[in-house]
Amino acid sequence: MADQFELNARVRARSGTSLVRRLRREGEVPAVLYGGNKDNISLAINHDVLFHSLEKEEFHSAIIVINTDGEKEQAILRSVQLHPHRSNILHADFQRVDESRELTMSLPIHFIGEDECVGVRIGGGVVSHLINDVQITCLPKDLPEQIELDISGLDLNESLHFTDIQLPEGVQITALMHDEDNEHNYAVVAVSPSRIGPDPEEEGDGAMDPGEEAERAAADDPAE
Repeated sequence: MADQFELNARVRARSGTSLVRRLRREGEVPAVLYGGNKDNISLAINHDVLFHSLEKEEFHSAIIVINTDGEKEQAILRSVQLHPHRSNILHADFQRVDESRELTMSLPIHFIGEDECVGVRIGGGVVSHLINDVQITCLPKDLPEQIELDISGLDLNESLHFTDIQLPEGVQITALMHDEDNEHNYAVVAVSPSRIGPDPEEEGDGAMDPGEEAERAAADDPAE
């Protein structure tokens, strides 16, 4: 299960544009906690605490404990609205977690073994990351921190797909859950030939064949 984080928040009794602006001036982020067959709650969270939490990749796929006046609820981060020009958080949405119900989240794919990749080390190819995150479905207790894919054995002109990802028990790739025809088994990573270097066809245009070289050598030889 992914690590748990805890955020202290206070309940906002009122909402409105002027109040939201004042919150931001005072260093707080307006947020909403929703779902779980409960009423939505408007919250205010310290901006700097949330900002530094967002810098951690695992925070985006973790179970977060929202602590409001001593009452704790588990949630996941669903969305964050950032200022278009400044490093400011404008708003955040959190969804309550029900331990008995599956949740669906997008997790980053960590590609391991790139330095040992056969297609690069021996074949001289380059690795192309075609998909960088994957949507998974599982119970909250089974939520992994990240998804890993070992590409060390990947050879030139080969690729790995969703079905090549080794998942923890209880975790499924959402796109494959009802994919009976394997139509959504997308390629995740591939090794392709490097495009760096001269084109073999162009390189051959200016080269002499062995017969031409022999004739020229004979013509230039003073002994003949």
